[in-house]
Amino acid sequence: MNRYPWWKYAMLAIALVVGLLYTAPNFYGEAPAVQVSSGKATIKLDAAVATRVEQALQQAGLQPDFVQFEGNSIKARFRDTDTQIKAKDAIAKALNPDAADPGYIVALNLLSRTPAWMASVRALPMYLGLDLRGGVHFLMQVDMRSALTKRAEAVTGDMRTLLRDKNIRHLGITRDGNAVEVRFRDQAAMAAATNLLADSIAEMAWAGTQEGADFKLRGTLKPEAAFRVQEQALKQNITTLHNRVNELGTSEPVIQQQGTDRVVVQLPGVQDTARAKDIIGRTATLELRMVNESAEAQAATRGAGPVPFGSERFLERNGQPIIVFRQVVLTGDNLTDAQPGFDGQTQEPTVNLTVDAKGARIIRDVTRENVGKRMAILLFEKGKGEVVTAPVIRSELGARFQISGRMTTAEATDTALLLRAGSLAAPMEIIEERTIGPSLGAENIAKGFNSVLWGLVAIAVFMCGYYLLFGVFSTVALGFNLLLLVALLSLLQATLTLPGIAAIALTLGMAIDANVLINERVREELRSGAPPQAAIAAGYERAWGTILDSNVTTLIAGVALLAFGSGPVRGFAVVHCLGILTSMFSAVVFSRGLVNLWYGRQKRLKSVSIGQVWRPDGGKQLPAAER
Repeated sequence: MNRYPWWKYAMLAIALVVGLLYTAPNFYGEAPAVQVSSGKATIKLDAAVATRVEQALQQAGLQPDFVQFEGNSIKARFRDTDTQIKAKDAIAKALNPDAADPGYIVALNLLSRTPAWMASVRALPMYLGLDLRGGVHFLMQVDMRSALTKRAEAVTGDMRTLLRDKNIRHLGITRDGNAVEVRFRDQAAMAAATNLLADSIAEMAWAGTQEGADFKLRGTLKPEAAFRVQEQALKQNITTLHNRVNELGTSEPVIQQQGTDRVVVQLPGVQDTARAKDIIGRTATLELRMVNESAEAQAATRGAGPVPFGSERFLERNGQPIIVFRQVVLTGDNLTDAQPGFDGQTQEPTVNLTVDAKGARIIRDVTRENVGKRMAILLFEKGKGEVVTAPVIRSELGARFQISGRMTTAEATDTALLLRAGSLAAPMEIIEERTIGPSLGAENIAKGFNSVLWGLVAIAVFMCGYYLLFGVFSTVALGFNLLLLVALLSLLQATLTLPGIAAIALTLGMAIDANVLINERVREELRSGAPPQAAIAAGYERAWGTILDSNVTTLIAGVALLAFGSGPVRGFAVVHCLGILTSMFSAVVFSRGLVNLWYGRQKRLKSVSIGQVWRPDGGKQLPAAER
């Protein structure tokens, strides 16, 4: 009756081992480290850079615990701060020969002391939020009206070009907010324009009306198109912010969307608010220029002569010098989209570019006169420009064209990203700013840890004193619940904040409620005269319905907080929801496993240690339970 099959005990044992494994990294502390990240949008980190870091440390006679490459950064961990500082200087000297123009950001950092074998199975500590580690927090509002206005202006230019090319006469094109209007003398011209624009600019909804003797065609962005423009603007801004935050050398920055038009930027460990604001608000520009391929320019690239008059010297992504004319053919303001793709004939990776009507006219004229020559695409940041790519013009180009040439799929994706994310798609304004010092963060950690610890101790004292051995089982199950919750947060690599610690403390109080229900149900069965074994089985089975109902309703409230909350509220909701799920498992499954281990094999069980059991009528205590 009160025996688990072997597979349930195996499941509990596995859960216990996994909980210990993924909770342990949070207690190892942190070690000094050096973090390397890209300092320019055109420089990408790869395994080769990690090898250069290892060689630089080896030449300097420094021994790191490890050097690892993780997506957007390379991290090297050391045993002490002296070695860390020496390593930073050695790495910076090796990666940035020109200190005035660094290509990589080499910053001091802290990494967990988790053993390598744990890290290999993704057993890593939770990240600490701003309120626990210190840093700066920005809440930024994206001006979505500007994004829609920019798109409407691009459509206005496209309309002029389309109508002129098809020789459709009109009385003028105007923009009214995010709508575009064009007037005609006769209905036939309006009908022809409607058919042309409906096919060519499908993202707009066109409606014709008559005003006096004239006819007016009005186009408005379709709701799905407007949503797509806003979504793309928000994503581009987030991508741009990621590229810029890398320069700060921040460990695990948080840049995420909040609602439909806001972005949260959290930079743990950064205390210089002015520098952070300067980098986040920085502008970048994109320019298209023709490459100077004259004999003088060729000599200048080899260092055998000066740069020709009217030209400038830049570096390509592979480090090769290139001479381009100063005259700007096109700027990034005319670029409306850049997406990776494949050539229809050769199946080579390409970058598909789309420019507005003004840009299309310029591109058409320039490329018609320069077939076979190279055109460089440059990205300027902080007054310094770098060549993203310099393809050869194969034929006359228009509003939509592609660039290709010995690119991998990843390089095509990165190039498209650079072209899109050179600058912000829509203006952003900082509407909230907070700075938290590291000492306050350490104090918050200590207070949060003490609140959880003393809360657990108080619950354990009450449960053990009131329910005796069953109280011990409940306390052990509560500890198992805390273990699973911390392990799950670590496995998900969640960011722990002060509201998250509050949610953990609250989860302890809510989790013990299920055990109280179970213990009281067992007591009721004992009062009714049921044998101890039957009372245990009935107590767990009849309490399950009440436990499920109460936890589901609480979970609904937690999901609502998660769906509609923001910032600290969402952090609280995540821990709260996970805590409810782990508490149901630990209170019902794990605690019963302990009871079954202790009492399940006793066939003639006469009493259980569950505290005082009183009759409702105030009579004598039933002999089935002991004090």
